[in-house]
Amino acid sequence: MTTTEIEYRIFKSINQWAAGDSFVNQLMIFFAEYAEYIFVIGLLVYWFTRKQRNRQMVLQTALAACTALAVNKVLGHLLYRSRPFVDHDVIQLIAHDANASFPSNHAAATFVIATAIWLFRKKEGRLWLILASIVSLSRIWVGVHYPLDILGGMMNGILCAVVIHIIFTRWAWANRVLYALLRVYEQLEQRIWVKNEPSQTTKPYR
Repeated sequence: MTTTEIEYRIFKSINQWAAGDSFVNQLMIFFAEYAEYIFVIGLLVYWFTRKQRNRQMVLQTALAACTALAVNKVLGHLLYRSRPFVDHDVIQLIAHDANASFPSNHAAATFVIATAIWLFRKKEGRLWLILASIVSLSRIWVGVHYPLDILGGMMNGILCAVVIHIIFTRWAWANRVLYALLRVYEQLEQRIWVKNEPSQTTKPYR
């Protein structure tokens, strides 16, 4: 049995649970289509706590996410393969363009954010990683991704988050750039949104 055949069997074993009209299907549709916005809202909440460490985390996360999605784009062209619903008779619960299936953008985006948060905030990060895992499972459940699409996106997202974090924690010049960006933004922000508590001086992350 080939790797492709094994993967398809795994896909079918998950996708077959989408047969019928169930409450679980509705949850999976939500996670597959809309849960990514929870990650965006989460980052905004962290940002507007106006805490220095949270803002450093958000900036690192944004850069890591852009990197991961750019890598996904390149891999999608180099290692193109069709969506499951293009080549097989699947249970498809959501509409989707017949574009590149590998690697999964949803898996890359959610795992890069979850990993970046975990690197700063371990307890909360575990919850974000669980949510990212549910999103990834839902993409197979609704019939728009193969398991290896998810695995590829997940590994890319985790790797980009870790590499960007290492760059900012070990390379002084990168940390100075981050510090400068935060300082400029906070000076502008202070003009329109005055803090009630004593202001904090932004310092490079160590």
